[in-house]
Order: sequence, then structure tokens, then C-alpha cells
Amino acid sequence: MKKILYIMIILIIAAIYFTPNVLAAPAPKNMEAVWMATVFNIDFPSTKNDIAAQKNEYIEKLDKLKAIGINTVVFQVRPKADALYKSDINPWSDVLTGIQGKDPGYDPLAFMIEETHKRGLAFHAWLNPYRVTTSGTDLSTLSENHPARSHPDWLISFNNSLYYNPELQEVKNHIIATVEEIIRNYNVDAIHFDDYFYPSKYPLPQGEGRDGSVAKSRIQHINDMVQGVSAAIKSINNNVLFGISPMGIWKNKISDSTGSETSGSESFYTVYADTRTWIKNQWIDYVVPQIYWETGHKAADYETLVKWWSNEVQGTNVKLYIGHGIYKDVVVNEIDMQLRINQKYSVVNGSFYYGMKNLLTNAAGCIEKISVIKHSSPLESSRSNMAVKTGTTTASILNIRSGSGLQYAILTKVPKGTKVTILNSQPGWHNVKLTNGKTGWASADYVTVIDQPRKI
Repeated sequence: MKKILYIMIILIIAAIYFTPNVLAAPAPKNMEAVWMATVFNIDFPSTKNDIAAQKNEYIEKLDKLKAIGINTVVFQVRPKADALYKSDINPWSDVLTGIQGKDPGYDPLAFMIEETHKRGLAFHAWLNPYRVTTSGTDLSTLSENHPARSHPDWLISFNNSLYYNPELQEVKNHIIATVEEIIRNYNVDAIHFDDYFYPSKYPLPQGEGRDGSVAKSRIQHINDMVQGVSAAIKSINNNVLFGISPMGIWKNKISDSTGSETSGSESFYTVYADTRTWIKNQWIDYVVPQIYWETGHKAADYETLVKWWSNEVQGTNVKLYIGHGIYKDVVVNEIDMQLRINQKYSVVNGSFYYGMKNLLTNAAGCIEKISVIKHSSPLESSRSNMAVKTGTTTASILNIRSGSGLQYAILTKVPKGTKVTILNSQPGWHNVKLTNGKTGWASADYVTVIDQPRKI
């Protein structure tokens, strides 16, 4: 009997440790993440009502992202109070089939988590907590099983769109239950909220000021929801992270002496999001301010905000990542400069990139720019005038890759005898600059280094 019991224990342990994709991928020390948006089918899926096409599309994009060096996928599982997963609470999303509430014939979230973890990447489930419609207020257009149809009293309307009312306890309970369902049923690494809370610039009652009692109560209602979600996550699985990506400005200095030296839209007053309180109370594990502006921007200078947010997380366990708006030409053109700035602040633990299409199409050579900075130390990346070596390629055709490893994408190919400038090196690889100005990584086995250094 003891022998049988011993064998059973061994089998159980083996099942736990050797069953693939059972355990979530650990949160990477340096987060390199991308947002994959599903609202309006922005990033996924490009084809509806086709299981094979949707699966192939996700795998293809996932492989490309890994080759680039992305280690975390932030996937939008709840774009409009709906679900890209099997739910007893929310209806199937229309982005899958074109019809809200229609079963797509498979479980996209289970599939995507498995494929993501199989490649050693983390999966963060991205939810928009309050949005019900992006356009229109006719409840009859929603699926019959949509909670908003059963509870029209939960809703507020603004700018021809519907939202769940953050003031109602029933709404708070619904959002918490939604998060709990995901964590209990799916092996996600994190729950992620974006920057939408109250509708942007939702009006106050006549006679009320932006620091008045109604405004303060709105701040408190959002705080209650965030605190409730945080407590629910930790009570179910303490290994699941909770992150929020707020607007890049909390308050301007003109509004609050402790705010940032900026003059842009403030999340505290625009959507009633008090990120400072979430950080101070450590209700969130990480924060990703959307600093979607360039260096030198008149209203919101990039480094001014990085410095401000770095100070906000000091002395807490909340990790800081920076959200980069690479969908903007002015930002993607200087992404290497922004990453160098990040390296100056030790509490910046990585970057999140939006939008994904710009990254995958290598807009403005952003893949090479990101690779060079991420594979260099802060000291190396800040020295544009440092002494470097030159080299000559020896392979008949040599692949220049986006990172220091065979798993990275091939950026270009160069013939034997090509002269390169070696910017820095890692075991087995050189970060090289070609004569046309492009940069990438070359196998050290096929580059003969010239000992005489020169300046660049």
C-alpha cells in the first residue's frame, strides 16, 4: 500500500513539473512588451469567422515579436464589456465573428496563452473595465446576454457611447467578478488595465468644481474599484500581477505643486484616475504611464515625465515601465533617444510599445534602434563618441540580426569583405554598424576584428 501511495505522489509531482504550459511564465526582470489591440480589430484578428486563420495569424505575429526581442504580450481580452474567452459573465466579443455573443468555435484566450508560454513569453490580459460601446446608445444592438441589457440602470451615456457607471457598487462587483473569472480559469501572468476610467471629460453637475465633492467622490469610486480588483487578484493567486497604464500626466504643476512641469491633459481631472494613490498603497504591481510625447515637447517633454514618474515609485514595490507611442512618427524616429533616457533612471524596468503594426513593420528602423540600446549598458549607449573597433566579415553571406542570437530576425545580409564598425560586443556576437548607417548583430565567428580603434 505504501509503495502504491509513493508511486502516486511521484506521478502527481511529475504531472505538475513536466506538463507543458501549466505554470505561468515568470515576470521578466526587464519587461519588453507590446500592446495587441482587438477593439476595432486594430491588431487582431484581421479575419473573422475563421479559426485556422486566427490561430495562424496569432502564431505568426507572436513569432515575429519574439524575434524582435519582445518578452511580454499585452493582449486585449475585453475591448467593450465583452470577452475573447469563454465567460459566464460577459458575451463573446464581436471582433471574432462580427456578431457579439456568437461562439467563435474555440477558446482564443486558452490557445493564445498556451502558444505564448510555449515560447517563453509572458501573457498579460488587458481589460477595459467600463466601456460598453464605442459608438451608439441603442441597447438592442448588444447581445441578448449582455449584462448592460439586463441592467440598463448600470449605464451612463456620454458622447454617443455607453459606459458602466463607476459609482455603482454593482458595477464594481461586476468588474471584480470578471477579473476573478479570468484568473480562476486561465493561466495569465497579469491583469492589465489601460487609461480609460470615467469617460474623458465627463461633465460635473452645474456649480461643481473640479476639486469639489462630486469630483472627489468620483476619484474615490475609481480607487475603490482598483483596490477591490487588487485584493481579489491576490486572494486567488498572488503570483498574478496587476498593472495599469494611465495617461502620461497625473497632474500639472500649475494644478498641484507636486505635479509635473507639464501643461497637458491630466488623468486626475480628465478621467478621475489617481495613480499616485494606487502606487502609494501598492494596489498595483506595476505602472506604465503612456508618455507618448517626444523630447522637447512644449506641453509634455518626454524626460520631464520619465523623471517625475521615477520619483513617484521610489520607496515602493511598484515597478515602473514606460509606454512609448511609436504610432507617432516623431516618437518612433527618436525611440533610441527615449530608451537612452530611460537608462538614466534605475527604477525604469522596461518599455511597452504601442502600436504593434509600427513595430512589426520596423517603422523608422525602430527594431534596430531598440535592439542596439537594449543590448548595450547605460554607459555604452550614452557614449556616442566612444572609441570603437572596426572589422571585416568573412562569411560569403553574413546575416545581420536584430539581436544577439539566432532566434532574432534577419534585418539584412552582407557579402564577404564588408567593413563594419563594432559598437559593442556580447559573447559570440558583435553589435555592428554598416556603412549605410544601419545597425544590427553579427556572429563574432564571421567577423575579423581590426585591433586599431577609431572614433565615430
